[in-house]
Amino acid sequence: MIKVQNLYKNYGPFQALNDISFSVEKGQIVGFLGPNGAGKTTTMRILTCFMPASSGKVTVAGYDVFKESKEVRNRIGYLPENIPLYTEMTVTKYLSYMAKIRNVPRKHLKDRLDSVIESCGLIDRRNQIIGQLSRGYRQRVGLAQALVHDPEVLILDEPTSGLDPRQIVEIRDLIKGLGKDRTILFSTHILPEASNTCERLLVISKGQITGDIELSNGRAITDTPSKTDGNISSDQDQGIEKTLTLVVTGAANDEILTTLRNIPDVINVEYSIEQLRDTYNIHYSTDKDIRSEIAKTVVEHNWNLLEMYTNEMSLEELFLSLTAENITNE
Repeated sequence: MIKVQNLYKNYGPFQALNDISFSVEKGQIVGFLGPNGAGKTTTMRILTCFMPASSGKVTVAGYDVFKESKEVRNRIGYLPENIPLYTEMTVTKYLSYMAKIRNVPRKHLKDRLDSVIESCGLIDRRNQIIGQLSRGYRQRVGLAQALVHDPEVLILDEPTSGLDPRQIVEIRDLIKGLGKDRTILFSTHILPEASNTCERLLVISKGQITGDIELSNGRAITDTPSKTDGNISSDQDQGIEKTLTLVVTGAANDEILTTLRNIPDVINVEYSIEQLRDTYNIHYSTDKDIRSEIAKTVVEHNWNLLEMYTNEMSLEELFLSLTAENITNE
């Protein structure tokens, strides 16, 4: 549905985007994460035809963003970080105005207005002046204008920015509901918001895609970049290490260390004493599961196994490992 290939954006001598590539499949809700100034907004402005790129190729729903921008805009709903609302208009009149700009046929206008007002939870506010609404309801109006022409793709830039915790939950639930039959890409620098909403996270840092994380129930199940068309450094291609903690007795520490280090796919083993117990932290690649081999080794050497568990990297730790000191402006 969205495909970005070798995208660059330069502002004079400053390079905001540096050869980024990624894809988003139909029906996915994907979070676009990065520190402030990483390149999120620049990328979204290019995707939505608001800004040209310096070079590269971008397609949305099969249409080229640079050569077929009208077709792309017909298929995209865009919620910018600062929503261009006409605060003196009522909700219904504003959405009607936006629908006409979006070329919604007159015969379908009422149905589309009723549909987006209901789906965005604005029924009780439809005749209220926008300037009198809370920030949370203004966000809902912004989402409604992005949906009024029934687009296939939603691009949302910081949709929960500035909201209180209750409003954040409401907008999050709304986005999840909208994602049932649409492709959604939304940017944020707030990791919990993305992990509670998305099935996949793209991480951008210093204008480069540094990670592609699959999620299950808010937890990372893949932390090796995999859908970025080769736009990852060789170090990152190797994946991020996991650690398995093993507490055993029955042999000399040097013997245990040497034996564990010789197991295939083990990267390194560190010894420590924790709570008066001999503890071995075994580092291994994320694309391997060495637990069965470890258990087999313990049995073969007749060691006394006291404990074995995997230390999973938290999303926060993973995000920090994929980002670095960043630029200050997008």
